[in-house]
Amino acid sequence: MMSATPASPADTAPGRRAWRLDGRTSARVRTFLSWWGAALSSWLPARVRELFGLASRRLLLRGDVGEIALHLQDADGVRDLARVPRAAFDDGVGDPLATLLAPRTIDLPRWLLLPARAGLRRQLTLPEAAGDRLHDVLGFEIDRQTPFAAADVRYDHRVLGRRGDGQIDVELVVVPRAAIDTQLAALGPLAPMLAGIDLDGESGPLGVNLIDDARRRRREDPQRRVQVLILGIAVLLTAFGLWQMRENRSAAADALEARVAAEATRARAASAQRQQLTDLREGMAFLQAQRAARPLTVAVLDELARRLPDSTSLEKAAIEGDRVLLIGLSTEASALVGQLSGSTLWRAPALAGALQNDPRTRSDRFTLTAELVPPVATAASASPSPQEPVRADDAR
Repeated sequence: MMSATPASPADTAPGRRAWRLDGRTSARVRTFLSWWGAALSSWLPARVRELFGLASRRLLLRGDVGEIALHLQDADGVRDLARVPRAAFDDGVGDPLATLLAPRTIDLPRWLLLPARAGLRRQLTLPEAAGDRLHDVLGFEIDRQTPFAAADVRYDHRVLGRRGDGQIDVELVVVPRAAIDTQLAALGPLAPMLAGIDLDGESGPLGVNLIDDARRRRREDPQRRVQVLILGIAVLLTAFGLWQMRENRSAAADALEARVAAEATRARAASAQRQQLTDLREGMAFLQAQRAARPLTVAVLDELARRLPDSTSLEKAAIEGDRVLLIGLSTEASALVGQLSGSTLWRAPALAGALQNDPRTRSDRFTLTAELVPPVATAASASPSPQEPVRADDAR
Protein backbone atom coordinates (compact mmCIF):
# COMPACT_ATOMS: atom_id res chain seq x y z
CA MET A 1 0.00 0.00 0.00
CA MET A 2 1.40 3.38 -0.97
CA SER A 3 1.84 5.94 1.76
CA ALA A 4 2.79 9.57 1.98
CA THR A 5 4.14 11.82 4.68
CA PRO A 6 3.32 15.49 5.20
CA ALA A 7 6.07 17.93 4.32
CA SER A 8 7.68 20.12 6.93
CA PRO A 9 5.98 23.42 7.82
CA ALA A 10 8.82 25.35 6.18
CA ASP A 11 8.09 23.67 2.83
CA THR A 12 4.37 24.37 2.84
CA ALA A 13 2.47 27.57 2.28
CA PRO A 14 0.18 28.88 5.06
CA GLY A 15 -3.21 27.20 5.04
CA ARG A 16 -2.08 24.47 2.62
CA ARG A 17 -0.88 20.98 3.46
CA ALA A 18 1.59 19.43 1.02
CA TRP A 19 2.44 15.75 0.74
CA ARG A 20 5.46 13.93 -0.59
CA LEU A 21 6.27 10.30 -1.22
CA ASP A 22 8.36 8.60 1.44
CA GLY A 23 11.28 6.27 0.76
CA ARG A 24 9.21 3.11 0.94
CA THR A 25 6.72 4.30 -1.65
CA SER A 26 9.36 5.61 -4.06
CA ALA A 27 11.28 2.32 -3.78
CA ARG A 28 8.14 0.38 -4.63
CA VAL A 29 7.47 2.67 -7.58
CA ARG A 30 10.98 2.13 -8.93
CA THR A 31 10.67 -1.62 -8.43
CA PHE A 32 7.36 -1.69 -10.27
CA LEU A 33 8.68 0.39 -13.17
CA SER A 34 11.75 -1.83 -13.45
CA TRP A 35 9.62 -4.97 -13.45
CA TRP A 36 7.18 -3.47 -15.93
CA GLY A 37 9.94 -2.43 -18.34
CA ALA A 38 11.56 -5.86 -18.14
CA ALA A 39 8.20 -7.57 -18.74
CA LEU A 40 7.49 -5.42 -21.80
CA SER A 41 10.95 -5.96 -23.26
CA SER A 42 10.64 -9.73 -22.79
CA TRP A 43 7.92 -9.77 -25.44
CA LEU A 44 10.35 -8.48 -28.06
CA PRO A 45 12.57 -10.81 -30.10
CA ALA A 46 16.16 -11.16 -28.93
CA ARG A 47 17.56 -9.34 -31.98
CA VAL A 48 15.18 -6.42 -31.43
CA ARG A 49 16.12 -6.18 -27.74
CA GLU A 50 19.76 -6.25 -28.71
CA LEU A 51 19.23 -3.59 -31.37
CA PHE A 52 17.57 -1.18 -28.94
CA GLY A 53 19.99 -1.92 -26.12
CA LEU A 54 17.36 -3.70 -24.01
CA ALA A 55 19.20 -7.04 -23.88
CA SER A 56 21.28 -7.45 -20.72
CA ARG A 57 24.39 -8.93 -22.35
CA ARG A 58 27.89 -8.49 -21.01
CA LEU A 59 31.33 -10.07 -21.33
CA LEU A 60 32.69 -11.56 -18.10
CA LEU A 61 36.43 -11.86 -17.49
CA ARG A 62 37.62 -14.33 -14.87
CA GLY A 63 41.29 -14.40 -13.94
CA ASP A 64 42.70 -17.89 -13.34
CA VAL A 65 46.25 -19.13 -12.92
CA GLY A 66 48.16 -18.04 -16.02
CA GLU A 67 45.06 -17.47 -18.13
CA ILE A 68 41.88 -15.42 -18.45
CA ALA A 69 38.53 -17.10 -19.00
CA LEU A 70 35.97 -15.29 -21.16
CA HIS A 71 32.24 -15.83 -20.50
CA LEU A 72 29.13 -14.37 -22.14
CA GLN A 73 26.14 -13.56 -19.95
CA ASP A 74 22.74 -12.95 -21.55
CA ALA A 75 19.10 -13.77 -20.87
CA ASP A 76 19.82 -17.48 -21.28
CA GLY A 77 22.52 -17.53 -18.61
CA VAL A 78 26.33 -17.65 -18.62
CA ARG A 79 28.25 -19.68 -21.17
CA ASP A 80 31.97 -20.11 -21.81
CA LEU A 81 33.58 -18.44 -24.80
CA ALA A 82 37.32 -19.04 -24.58
CA ARG A 83 40.37 -19.27 -22.34
CA VAL A 84 43.25 -17.02 -23.31
CA PRO A 85 46.78 -17.28 -21.85
CA ARG A 86 47.78 -14.24 -19.85
CA ALA A 87 51.01 -13.88 -21.85
CA ALA A 88 49.02 -13.25 -25.05
CA PHE A 89 48.06 -9.79 -23.78
CA ASP A 90 51.55 -8.49 -23.02
CA ASP A 91 52.61 -7.70 -26.59
CA GLY A 92 49.21 -6.49 -27.80
CA VAL A 93 48.60 -2.96 -28.98
CA GLY A 94 45.13 -1.47 -28.53
CA ASP A 95 42.35 -3.87 -27.59
CA PRO A 96 43.84 -7.33 -26.89
CA LEU A 97 40.47 -9.01 -27.52
CA ALA A 98 39.80 -7.37 -30.89
CA THR A 99 41.10 -10.38 -32.84
CA LEU A 100 39.48 -12.98 -30.59
CA LEU A 101 35.87 -11.85 -30.31
CA ALA A 102 33.07 -11.62 -32.85
CA PRO A 103 31.92 -8.14 -33.94
CA ARG A 104 28.68 -8.52 -31.96
CA THR A 105 30.60 -9.41 -28.79
CA ILE A 106 33.58 -7.08 -28.90
CA ASP A 107 31.49 -3.99 -28.10
CA LEU A 108 29.74 -5.53 -25.09
CA PRO A 109 30.50 -4.08 -21.64
CA ARG A 110 33.32 -6.01 -19.96
CA TRP A 111 33.06 -7.00 -16.32
CA LEU A 112 35.58 -8.62 -14.03
CA LEU A 113 34.04 -11.61 -12.27
CA LEU A 114 35.62 -12.26 -8.87
CA PRO A 115 35.49 -15.73 -7.31
CA ALA A 116 33.01 -16.23 -4.50
CA ARG A 117 35.79 -16.74 -1.93
CA ALA A 118 37.13 -13.23 -2.60
CA GLY A 119 34.16 -11.51 -0.96
CA LEU A 120 32.04 -11.52 2.16
CA ARG A 121 28.23 -11.54 2.12
CA ARG A 122 25.89 -10.61 4.96
CA GLN A 123 22.07 -10.60 4.97
CA LEU A 124 20.45 -7.71 6.81
CA THR A 125 16.90 -6.60 7.57
CA LEU A 126 16.35 -2.86 7.25
CA PRO A 127 13.33 -0.55 7.28
CA GLU A 128 11.79 -0.11 3.87
CA ALA A 129 12.00 3.66 4.31
CA ALA A 130 15.79 3.36 3.90
CA GLY A 131 15.38 2.13 0.32
CA ASP A 132 16.36 5.51 -1.14
CA ARG A 133 19.76 5.55 0.60
CA LEU A 134 20.64 1.91 1.10
CA HIS A 135 24.23 2.41 -0.05
CA ASP A 136 24.88 5.09 2.56
CA VAL A 137 23.12 3.14 5.30
CA LEU A 138 25.11 -0.01 4.57
CA GLY A 139 28.34 1.99 4.68
CA PHE A 140 27.78 2.43 8.41
CA GLU A 141 27.07 -1.28 8.86
CA ILE A 142 30.42 -2.48 7.45
CA ASP A 143 32.32 -1.95 10.70
CA ARG A 144 29.70 -3.91 12.66
CA GLN A 145 28.89 -6.67 10.19
CA THR A 146 32.38 -7.40 8.77
CA PRO A 147 35.93 -7.58 10.14
CA PHE A 148 37.02 -4.87 7.71
CA ALA A 149 37.07 -1.11 7.89
CA ALA A 150 34.90 0.79 5.44
CA ALA A 151 37.95 2.47 3.89
CA ASP A 152 39.61 -0.89 3.12
CA VAL A 153 36.80 -2.48 1.12
CA ARG A 154 34.57 -1.99 -1.88
CA TYR A 155 30.95 -2.81 -1.17
CA ASP A 156 27.59 -2.98 -2.85
CA HIS A 157 24.20 -4.51 -2.09
CA ARG A 158 21.22 -6.23 -3.63
CA VAL A 159 17.62 -6.38 -2.42
CA LEU A 160 16.50 -9.95 -1.73
CA GLY A 161 12.85 -9.26 -0.96
CA ARG A 162 10.29 -7.04 0.73
CA ARG A 163 8.28 -8.05 3.74
CA GLY A 164 4.73 -7.11 4.51
CA ASP A 165 5.66 -5.41 7.79
CA GLY A 166 7.49 -2.50 6.13
CA GLN A 167 10.97 -4.09 6.10
CA ILE A 168 13.26 -5.34 3.34
CA ASP A 169 15.85 -8.09 3.19
CA VAL A 170 19.18 -6.82 1.86
CA GLU A 171 22.43 -8.64 1.16
CA LEU A 172 25.64 -6.69 1.78
CA VAL A 173 28.54 -7.71 -0.48
CA VAL A 174 32.03 -6.68 0.64
CA VAL A 175 35.38 -7.31 -1.11
CA PRO A 176 38.75 -6.05 0.20
CA ARG A 177 40.43 -3.51 -2.02
CA ALA A 178 43.62 -5.58 -1.99
CA ALA A 179 41.84 -8.54 -3.60
CA ILE A 180 40.37 -6.30 -6.28
CA ASP A 181 43.75 -4.69 -7.02
CA THR A 182 45.32 -8.15 -7.39
CA GLN A 183 42.69 -9.21 -9.92
CA LEU A 184 43.02 -5.95 -11.85
CA ALA A 185 46.78 -6.38 -12.03
CA ALA A 186 46.28 -9.88 -13.42
CA LEU A 187 44.18 -8.47 -16.27
CA GLY A 188 46.95 -6.19 -17.45
CA PRO A 189 45.85 -4.02 -20.42
CA LEU A 190 42.25 -5.19 -20.03
CA ALA A 191 41.81 -3.50 -16.63
CA PRO A 192 41.18 0.04 -17.98
CA MET A 193 38.45 -1.35 -20.26
CA LEU A 194 36.25 -2.68 -17.45
CA ALA A 195 32.72 -1.36 -16.98
CA GLY A 196 32.24 -3.06 -13.60
CA ILE A 197 33.29 -5.73 -11.13
CA ASP A 198 30.88 -8.45 -10.01
CA LEU A 199 31.12 -11.32 -7.55
CA ASP A 200 30.35 -14.90 -8.44
CA GLY A 201 27.61 -16.69 -6.52
CA GLU A 202 26.00 -20.09 -6.24
CA SER A 203 23.89 -19.70 -9.41
CA GLY A 204 25.94 -17.11 -11.29
CA PRO A 205 27.01 -13.49 -10.87
CA LEU A 206 25.28 -11.63 -8.06
CA GLY A 207 24.56 -8.50 -10.10
CA VAL A 208 26.54 -6.02 -7.97
CA ASN A 209 29.18 -3.53 -9.06
CA LEU A 210 32.28 -3.17 -6.90
CA ILE A 211 34.44 -1.01 -9.16
CA ASP A 212 35.58 2.47 -8.17
CA ASP A 213 33.90 5.33 -9.98
CA ALA A 214 37.32 6.59 -11.04
CA ARG A 215 38.17 3.29 -12.73
CA ARG A 216 34.78 2.71 -14.32
CA ARG A 217 34.95 3.09 -18.08
CA ARG A 218 32.09 4.90 -19.69
CA ARG A 219 31.56 2.84 -22.83
CA GLU A 220 29.61 4.37 -25.62
CA ASP A 221 26.66 2.32 -26.71
CA PRO A 222 27.65 0.80 -30.09
CA GLN A 223 24.02 0.82 -31.18
CA ARG A 224 23.42 4.46 -30.30
CA ARG A 225 23.64 5.69 -33.88
CA VAL A 226 21.34 2.93 -35.06
CA GLN A 227 18.93 3.72 -32.25
CA VAL A 228 18.98 7.43 -33.08
CA LEU A 229 18.40 6.60 -36.75
CA ILE A 230 15.51 4.29 -35.90
CA LEU A 231 14.09 6.92 -33.55
CA GLY A 232 14.28 9.54 -36.31
CA ILE A 233 12.59 7.18 -38.76
CA ALA A 234 9.89 6.43 -36.18
CA VAL A 235 9.28 10.15 -35.65
CA LEU A 236 9.07 10.74 -39.40
CA LEU A 237 6.72 7.80 -39.87
CA THR A 238 4.57 9.02 -36.99
CA ALA A 239 4.43 12.51 -38.49
CA PHE A 240 3.62 11.04 -41.90
CA GLY A 241 0.92 8.86 -40.36
CA LEU A 242 -0.66 11.85 -38.62
CA TRP A 243 -0.48 13.89 -41.84
CA GLN A 244 -2.02 11.01 -43.79
CA MET A 245 -4.81 10.70 -41.24
CA ARG A 246 -5.48 14.43 -41.58
CA GLU A 247 -5.50 14.17 -45.38
CA ASN A 248 -7.82 11.17 -45.26
CA ARG A 249 -10.23 12.98 -42.97
CA SER A 250 -10.06 16.10 -45.15
CA ALA A 251 -10.77 14.01 -48.27
CA ALA A 252 -13.62 12.26 -46.47
CA ALA A 253 -15.03 15.64 -45.40
CA ASP A 254 -14.80 16.96 -48.98
CA ALA A 255 -16.49 13.84 -50.33
CA LEU A 256 -19.22 14.14 -47.70
CA GLU A 257 -19.71 17.81 -48.57
CA ALA A 258 -19.98 16.99 -52.29
CA ARG A 259 -22.42 14.18 -51.53
CA VAL A 260 -24.51 16.49 -49.35
CA ALA A 261 -24.52 19.13 -52.11
CA ALA A 262 -25.63 16.53 -54.68
CA GLU A 263 -28.35 15.29 -52.34
CA ALA A 264 -29.46 18.88 -51.72
CA THR A 265 -29.67 19.49 -55.49
CA ARG A 266 -31.75 16.36 -55.95
CA ALA A 267 -33.90 17.35 -52.99
CA ARG A 268 -34.54 20.80 -54.49
CA ALA A 269 -35.43 19.20 -57.85
CA ALA A 270 -37.78 16.77 -56.12
CA SER A 271 -39.33 19.65 -54.17
CA ALA A 272 -39.87 21.62 -57.39
CA GLN A 273 -41.47 18.59 -59.06
CA ARG A 274 -43.64 18.03 -55.99
CA GLN A 275 -44.72 21.68 -56.15
CA GLN A 276 -45.56 21.31 -59.85
CA LEU A 277 -47.58 18.19 -59.10
CA THR A 278 -49.38 20.02 -56.30
CA ASP A 279 -50.17 22.92 -58.64
CA LEU A 280 -51.48 20.51 -61.29
CA ARG A 281 -53.64 18.71 -58.77
CA GLU A 282 -55.00 21.99 -57.45
CA GLY A 283 -55.68 23.17 -61.03
CA MET A 284 -57.46 19.93 -61.86
CA ALA A 285 -59.45 20.15 -58.66
CA PHE A 286 -60.43 23.73 -59.52
CA LEU A 287 -61.52 22.72 -63.03
CA GLN A 288 -63.46 19.77 -61.67
CA ALA A 289 -65.11 22.05 -59.12
CA GLN A 290 -66.03 24.51 -61.86
CA ARG A 291 -67.31 21.70 -64.04
CA ALA A 292 -69.32 20.23 -61.19
CA ALA A 293 -70.90 23.62 -60.46
CA ARG A 294 -73.01 23.49 -63.65
CA PRO A 295 -74.67 20.81 -65.76
CA LEU A 296 -72.93 19.16 -68.66
CA THR A 297 -73.20 20.99 -71.98
CA VAL A 298 -74.39 17.82 -73.72
CA ALA A 299 -77.16 17.42 -71.15
CA VAL A 300 -78.24 21.06 -71.62
CA LEU A 301 -78.34 20.72 -75.43
CA ASP A 302 -80.26 17.46 -75.15
CA GLU A 303 -82.79 19.05 -72.81
CA LEU A 304 -83.22 22.01 -75.18
CA ALA A 305 -83.73 19.69 -78.16
CA ARG A 306 -86.49 17.84 -76.35
CA ARG A 307 -88.30 20.94 -75.04
CA LEU A 308 -88.10 23.36 -78.00
CA PRO A 309 -90.84 22.92 -80.62
CA ASP A 310 -90.05 22.02 -84.21
CA SER A 311 -91.02 25.52 -85.38
CA THR A 312 -88.12 26.98 -83.44
CA SER A 313 -84.61 27.36 -84.80
CA LEU A 314 -81.60 28.57 -82.83
CA GLU A 315 -79.00 30.92 -84.19
CA LYS A 316 -76.95 30.92 -81.01
CA ALA A 317 -76.87 28.76 -77.90
CA ALA A 318 -74.18 29.79 -75.41
CA ILE A 319 -73.38 28.99 -71.78
CA GLU A 320 -71.84 31.99 -70.06
CA GLY A 321 -70.91 31.21 -66.49
CA ASP A 322 -74.03 29.96 -64.72
CA ARG A 323 -76.45 31.26 -67.38
CA VAL A 324 -77.56 29.90 -70.74
CA LEU A 325 -78.31 32.29 -73.64
CA LEU A 326 -80.59 31.32 -76.55
CA ILE A 327 -81.08 33.46 -79.70
CA GLY A 328 -83.25 32.25 -82.56
CA LEU A 329 -86.49 32.37 -84.57
CA SER A 330 -89.78 30.77 -83.62
CA THR A 331 -93.43 31.01 -84.57
CA GLU A 332 -94.22 30.26 -80.94
CA ALA A 333 -91.76 32.62 -79.28
CA SER A 334 -94.18 33.80 -76.63
CA ALA A 335 -94.79 30.21 -75.49
CA LEU A 336 -91.11 29.25 -75.18
CA VAL A 337 -90.84 30.38 -71.56
CA GLY A 338 -93.57 27.99 -70.53
CA GLN A 339 -92.12 25.14 -72.53
CA LEU A 340 -88.66 25.59 -70.95
CA SER A 341 -89.99 25.92 -67.41
CA GLY A 342 -89.86 22.94 -65.06
CA SER A 343 -86.48 21.64 -66.24
CA THR A 344 -84.05 20.21 -63.69
CA LEU A 345 -81.06 21.74 -65.50
CA TRP A 346 -82.06 25.39 -65.31
CA ARG A 347 -84.53 27.67 -63.68
CA ALA A 348 -86.22 31.05 -64.21
CA PRO A 349 -86.25 31.09 -68.03
CA ALA A 350 -87.23 34.54 -69.34
CA LEU A 351 -87.23 36.55 -72.55
CA ALA A 352 -84.60 39.27 -72.72
CA GLY A 353 -86.03 42.17 -74.66
CA ALA A 354 -89.02 42.40 -77.02
CA LEU A 355 -89.82 39.99 -79.79
CA GLN A 356 -88.90 41.14 -83.31
CA ASN A 357 -90.93 39.99 -86.31
CA ASP A 358 -88.96 38.60 -89.24
CA PRO A 359 -91.07 39.15 -92.40
CA ARG A 360 -88.91 36.83 -94.45
CA THR A 361 -89.59 33.76 -92.32
CA ARG A 362 -92.80 35.07 -90.75
CA SER A 363 -91.30 34.20 -87.35
CA ASP A 364 -90.38 36.16 -84.25
CA ARG A 365 -86.76 36.72 -83.27
CA PHE A 366 -86.25 36.12 -79.55
CA THR A 367 -83.51 36.26 -76.95
CA LEU A 368 -84.05 33.97 -73.96
CA THR A 369 -81.94 33.43 -70.83
CA ALA A 370 -82.08 30.94 -67.98
CA GLU A 371 -80.03 30.29 -64.83
CA LEU A 372 -78.29 26.93 -64.74
CA VAL A 373 -78.84 24.75 -61.70
CA PRO A 374 -75.80 22.96 -60.09
CA PRO A 375 -75.85 19.15 -60.42
CA VAL A 376 -76.07 18.69 -56.62
CA ALA A 377 -79.19 20.77 -56.45
CA THR A 378 -80.43 18.98 -59.53
CA ALA A 379 -79.87 15.55 -57.97
CA ALA A 380 -81.47 16.68 -54.73
CA SER A 381 -84.55 18.01 -56.52
CA ALA A 382 -84.77 15.01 -58.85
CA SER A 383 -84.45 12.33 -56.17
CA PRO A 384 -87.82 11.26 -54.78
CA SER A 385 -88.57 11.81 -51.15
CA PRO A 386 -88.07 8.71 -49.06
CA GLN A 387 -91.21 6.86 -48.23
CA GLU A 388 -92.22 6.31 -44.66
CA PRO A 389 -91.33 2.88 -43.36
CA VAL A 390 -94.19 0.42 -43.30
CA ARG A 391 -95.25 -0.33 -39.81
CA ALA A 392 -95.54 -3.90 -38.67
CA ASP A 393 -99.25 -3.48 -37.81
CA ASP A 394 -100.09 -2.30 -41.39
CA ALA A 395 -98.13 -5.19 -42.87
CA ARG A 396 -100.16 -7.62 -40.89
